[in-house]
Amino acid sequence: MIGGASTLSSTILGNNPVSKDPYPFKLKYAPHLGMFKNSAGDDPVDQLNFMADTGFRAFEDNGMKGREVSVQEKMAKTMQDRGLQMGVFVAHEISWQEPNLTNGDTALREKFLKEITESVEVAKRVNAKWMTVVPGHVDLRLKMGFQTSHVMESLRRACDILEPHDLVMVLEPLNFYNHPGLFLTEIPQAYALCRAVDSPSCKILFDIYHQQITEGNIIPNIDAAWDEIGYFQIGDNPGRKEPTSGEINYKNIFKHIHDKGFDGILGMEHGNAHPGKDGEEMLIKAYQEVDSFK
Repeated sequence: MIGGASTLSSTILGNNPVSKDPYPFKLKYAPHLGMFKNSAGDDPVDQLNFMADTGFRAFEDNGMKGREVSVQEKMAKTMQDRGLQMGVFVAHEISWQEPNLTNGDTALREKFLKEITESVEVAKRVNAKWMTVVPGHVDLRLKMGFQTSHVMESLRRACDILEPHDLVMVLEPLNFYNHPGLFLTEIPQAYALCRAVDSPSCKILFDIYHQQITEGNIIPNIDAAWDEIGYFQIGDNPGRKEPTSGEINYKNIFKHIHDKGFDGILGMEHGNAHPGKDGEEMLIKAYQEVDSFK
């Protein structure tokens, strides 16, 4: 066990000291690099070891595709050795300002498909199953029906690449406040896309933070879209920090997801509510608190 994890023995959850042993989380919450850098240092391997020592069973890394191959391989070995399941990485260059998949431009579609093909090799290298896809910005010169058709065609072509490798792209609806002007914003919209594409390689990334802002109604929407949800991400609102820092009742949501039998990953795609090493211990305590449902 690395030295940083032992400090958790002094952290208090209710009236009970936290054991030096890994906390037995019920769900696979996945931290990211930098979340525990004050406790574990800057080295990615040390951070992964700290996560495992603490009890986390998964890890996600939006930027994995851009890391050196040697770093990817070293991280993959550490995850395998420590029992950490790899979560999502971002599969392609996301267009935040200009249309790409929505406008039907064949050159932009081919660029997207090339990036998906490249991501297959990354997924194999780091033992990943899921990769994030965001269809990008709307095209204000096209009716929504045409844009939807263009996006569907790109997703179908991507599934042709992913299906033989048993890989899954997860479509992430993003909120209008942080990401104005994007095509994919709501869970019902993502559900309709997945139904139309009709592939095991096209599922929903249900980001609870984004959907609290966009449409709320979190648990009923989880139920309505359940068959097409492949992955969850976490963040409280306002602020996009850890659970208990905002308005979302994460204990109830996590209990609901657990009771439905979800065995996938819930990515901790948020910042830390408090700075420094103490803030990192408070974040771990927050997850222990919301995971303490019965």
